[in-house]
Amino acid sequence: MRQALEASRFVTEDITIHETVLRELLRMTADLDFSECPPAVGQKIHRRLRQITGDADPYRKAKMRFNHMALEMLPELAEEVRASIDPLSHALRIAIAGNVIDLGIAGSDNEDIIRKSILNTLNEPFFGNTEDFRTSVQEAHSILYLTDNAGEIVFDRLLIELLPVEQVTVAVRGAPVLNDATQEDAEIAGLYSLVNVIDNGSDAPGTILSDCSEDFRKAFSKSDLIIAKGQGNYETLSDTEGNIFFLLKAKCPVIASDIGLPVGMHIASRGKLLPSRLAA
Repeated sequence: MRQALEASRFVTEDITIHETVLRELLRMTADLDFSECPPAVGQKIHRRLRQITGDADPYRKAKMRFNHMALEMLPELAEEVRASIDPLSHALRIAIAGNVIDLGIAGSDNEDIIRKSILNTLNEPFFGNTEDFRTSVQEAHSILYLTDNAGEIVFDRLLIELLPVEQVTVAVRGAPVLNDATQEDAEIAGLYSLVNVIDNGSDAPGTILSDCSEDFRKAFSKSDLIIAKGQGNYETLSDTEGNIFFLLKAKCPVIASDIGLPVGMHIASRGKLLPSRLAA
């Protein structure tokens, strides 16, 4: 409901429309199936929200704002990566730090906090095995990189540039939802001149394979390594078989509890984290 009100305020200052959105979606929630994953529920809510407001992309201005902020930061961060003793590890940490940009989470639109988190990425709490990630990249013949949010996709570029780009396909959402990255954001980030870019054919804020296009599902099944950014991709793919490396920041108690790590942790994990793995 917070997201719905936020999005309607992006579209118009008319309070009567805000009220209409809230009343309509409150009725809608009574019939939602809460056994579905959160991105599936979010997909339904945001589809209805776009119908009510008549705006196909209520978050577009916010997405452009974060894209431009990220592009302003990119030269300094690129120099940090070049000067690092371990550029791949450094770029990996920056890509994960970029996941702080998430308008699906309350309070995640503060630019000062976002800048500070990204510029101080090496001081952020981190759980993961960068050597495992490095080995996975080296052994893969085809890599599918699933992006998450606008702005964040610009920081992803620093990591993507250090992958074997001729073997990399980057995937974005098939249509606008929340502040998730679409083809427009990939173009702004400069990815089209670097790698093959596709969309997944879906407007869910995650990767619900049954809702994705046949072309995307083929690319998914043929990839040796899948790099999945963000909570939405974790929520939809953490129980999916395959060589999937999740890169995300745990931004809410539900995800943190499922993973078994504190809220705020930056995570690089192959497959779903289980209590037995954490203990090991």
